[in-house]
Amino acid sequence: MKLEEYVFKGSKRLRCGYTTGSCAALAAQAAAKTLLTKTACRTAGLVTPKGIALEVPVEEITVGEDFARCAVRKDSGDDPDITDGVLVFCEARRVPGTGITIEGGEGVGRVTKRGLDQPVGAAAINRVPRQMIAQAVEAVCEETGYDGGLLVTVSIPGGRVLAARTFNPRLGIEGGLSILGTTGIVEPMSEQAMVDSLELEIKMRAQEPGKILVLAPGNYGADFIRDTPALQLAPVVKCSNYIGDAVEFGARYGFGEILLVGHIGKLVKLAAGVRNTHSRFADCRLEVLTAYAALSGCTEQTARELMESATTDEAVRILEEQGLLGAVVPMILEKIESTLSRFAGEGIRAGAVLFGARGLLGLTKQAKAIIRRNQD
Repeated sequence: MKLEEYVFKGSKRLRCGYTTGSCAALAAQAAAKTLLTKTACRTAGLVTPKGIALEVPVEEITVGEDFARCAVRKDSGDDPDITDGVLVFCEARRVPGTGITIEGGEGVGRVTKRGLDQPVGAAAINRVPRQMIAQAVEAVCEETGYDGGLLVTVSIPGGRVLAARTFNPRLGIEGGLSILGTTGIVEPMSEQAMVDSLELEIKMRAQEPGKILVLAPGNYGADFIRDTPALQLAPVVKCSNYIGDAVEFGARYGFGEILLVGHIGKLVKLAAGVRNTHSRFADCRLEVLTAYAALSGCTEQTARELMESATTDEAVRILEEQGLLGAVVPMILEKIESTLSRFAGEGIRAGAVLFGARGLLGLTKQAKAIIRRNQD
């Protein structure tokens, strides 16, 4: 059944969908119920972490002596997702012992690099989807009085081919797609509608007292600001990947000072002059870090390790281990500030605060000046 949940992006009404994580949990519920009740489960339902109820038809039901296999079709709503329409299968199989074990099968990737949501060697089924699958199956076991062991295997036929068109191979996830989702719901993106909404919010903020604009790409930056009193200079505007547009809007609507707070994985792209930091447009994170590490005298082996890192946080760890972080970060900050100044134009003070998994990494010169002036 089609999810009738909508969001507005500017003036556009867009339908939401549900994640591969939700599909896996629903298919797992159906498979467990089919196996333990010996009756084909035709529909499955759950409440997502976002609090939205889902009820979907179950497809491709297969039943054996000690297993059942069911599928749920991915619905991405109005979001242009590569997995829209694929079947996500789950097989529930009785195994010796107790408890629920979750594994990945055909078309589900496997983690080969450190720094991702799951450890090296594990199926690329992220933490929240694992919780959703476990909770859905545990509820069926409780309903049916089953206290034995179950092996739940998630698979996506054709996932290996689809994954080649994603960033999974670059991240070190091999052999298939990832099972993702933190809310269980996919909110569609309309590029122009989001930029229009961002401009409108900045224009409205310009009517309020004070001429400082504080930007954060998303929740990570907003949370870092919330936990850092010195950065709480004005209400935060979340600019997503549209950093170039956001800074230009700030200048257009009269903000004299613009402070950008973000994770290194996002802001390091600014050191390469990138305007829109979405991975569809640019993914130069490791190249930038490696280039500055090379300028700081790193070895060829270290350069290779940096280029092969799964995440920027992993690269930062390598830089710190090699004693290079203190040399690399200031150069990156200087280049980020140069890019922001180009976006903002003459007469606008624009700076950035950079953080990672280890905490604060550094501030640009203008960021220090903005914070100092607004705390006086």
